[in-house]
Amino acid sequence: MEHTEIGVVRTSINRAAPDAVAALSAFGVATIHEAMGRVGLMRPYLRPVYPKARLCGTAVTVLLQPGDNWMLHVAAEQIQEGDVVVAACTTESEDGFFGELLATSFRAQGCQGLVIDGGVRDVADLERMDFPVFSRAVNAKGTVKATLGSVNVPVVCANALVRPGDVIVADRDGVVVVPCERAAEVAEASAKRESNEEDKRKRFRAGELGLDIYGMRGPLAELGLRTED
Repeated sequence: MEHTEIGVVRTSINRAAPDAVAALSAFGVATIHEAMGRVGLMRPYLRPVYPKARLCGTAVTVLLQPGDNWMLHVAAEQIQEGDVVVAACTTESEDGFFGELLATSFRAQGCQGLVIDGGVRDVADLERMDFPVFSRAVNAKGTVKATLGSVNVPVVCANALVRPGDVIVADRDGVVVVPCERAAEVAEASAKRESNEEDKRKRFRAGELGLDIYGMRGPLAELGLRTED
């Protein structure tokens, strides 16, 4: 399978259109996930390493070997302004692949943040820098630079397929992947969903119940729900 290819760096990728990425940045992960048809979420064990971390950008993908962060250094050369690095591993590993020095390097290239199915360290420094990271673990254990992986190949990160150039949005609710060719469509659907939710919010504030807003009473009665004193 292509996503397991080892020893390749692809320098030309098709990134989602910048205006579509900017439009998606206005919405939360939950809204985008629902608007896209309830797909695209990474596993919920990926968490922000500090509370206010949030990111949106196009994916530069990295396939790592366990305990080895060499390919993150290789990936730095492929970052363009507005990119997010998405790092998967050939097998489970919670070693500290990434820290303040790599964050400094990535930021100098225009990186918007990192999503990694592995560990990171220097969390206090990352928060001070306001460099958003979503990781599997926080782990001080260091890594080596000895084994080839790949850059800009399709990867499976926390059970989600990510292709180079797809849009990654992450906040405290999780991480979602939007296929690059669907970015504009999903942004439009997210805007419609937000508008619809604002209407419901007003009705809830006015005291209406979800039972009535969502037309639940009939289906509940058909299933035999009884109200008793």
